[in-house]
Amino acid sequence: MNRTRTAVAAVLATGTLWCAGGAAPAFAGDGSQVHVLLNSAFDNRPGELVDIEVQGVREGGGAVTVSSPVFPHAVRLAPRAHAHHGRPAIAMTTGPGTYPLTVRAGGRVVAKDRVEVKPSQRPSFTAASPGEVLRPGERLWMAYDDLYPGESGQSFTVRSPAFRKEVRLAHDPKSTDWNNPRLFSGAAELPQGVRDGTYKVTLYGPGGRVVDEKPLTVRAARPGDRDYVGRVRGPAFFGTSAASGPEDARGRGHRVAAGGTVNVLWRDRAPDPGEEERLTATSPAFERPVRLRRDDSKAGDGDDPRYFAPARIRHGLAPGTYAVTVASHHGRVTKVAHLEVTAAAATTKESSGTSGAGGSSGMTVAYVAGGTTGGVLAAAGLGTLLRRRAARRAPGGPPSP
Repeated sequence: MNRTRTAVAAVLATGTLWCAGGAAPAFAGDGSQVHVLLNSAFDNRPGELVDIEVQGVREGGGAVTVSSPVFPHAVRLAPRAHAHHGRPAIAMTTGPGTYPLTVRAGGRVVAKDRVEVKPSQRPSFTAASPGEVLRPGERLWMAYDDLYPGESGQSFTVRSPAFRKEVRLAHDPKSTDWNNPRLFSGAAELPQGVRDGTYKVTLYGPGGRVVDEKPLTVRAARPGDRDYVGRVRGPAFFGTSAASGPEDARGRGHRVAAGGTVNVLWRDRAPDPGEEERLTATSPAFERPVRLRRDDSKAGDGDDPRYFAPARIRHGLAPGTYAVTVASHHGRVTKVAHLEVTAAAATTKESSGTSGAGGSSGMTVAYVAGGTTGGVLAAAGLGTLLRRRAARRAPGGPPSP
């Protein structure tokens, strides 16, 4: 730390303010403020990326570069909206310690910061936490981190008797660990019918060589487990209009016309893994079985996991009460609710007849925003004309002109 304090004193002596982690602005010689924002400035390993953004360098101030003993050479930052940006990697040969970082604009020092580096770590493969038990149908996430001097493989695969097929581990630069350029990850969904037991999960590197192995324990839920049958509610029903939602669902008394559509809702506090891929509602009233989908919207936050989907009622179905069945937890839970189907709504045509003296002519008058009294009178006159024509067509009425 003595070295760091000396650097601070030297910068202050030249009229430039030390900028630690972007917390305080630095001042260039022309008085403009320069901010250095470092993402992943601390707790880095050799080979990791450091995200650097420099704000406040005026246009025409020259090339913006960053230099530090942790980088093999000075790094030129690329201009972007109101800033300059770069993501250089710490050299793999860098030892643990704290290193200065200097920002220059047009060759002049405009800001300083520091980068901390920790020791390298041996490559590591993760599949399941020690003691973790997975259920059939559950998804297993795996990762291989070989950010270590000398490692250069670009292709890694994982195989296991518990998997349907091998899984490729790939690097995703947009992952949560984006600053690690050598983190490879992937996932495998365990088959629904995989038997209880402990399986080997084997990582293969270039040329098919075995890199590492991990144990995986699989066990289906049993009576007494909290997720054996969950705590289900449903099926229930709600309408398809914008004014209706899952909160309005009810398990009995819901009515829908033949040929109409109804939403089927199911709730389960502890659903089986992969339940959303096979949860289905069936009924003799439906045109076809309906796959219920998990509600991942913000509206479902705070509620038990819920699933719903629209079901189309068969055309020409006789009015009556029809059973709707949902089976879950590998068939261990089956529940039935009843839906009331009414006659299809009659299709009506516009009527031009009258309903008697003082009655409505059957027409709908649309009011235009900002309309005038003249417009209202015109509408009234049109209604009178239609009534006169209808009277002429009636038996014994006056002949049409």
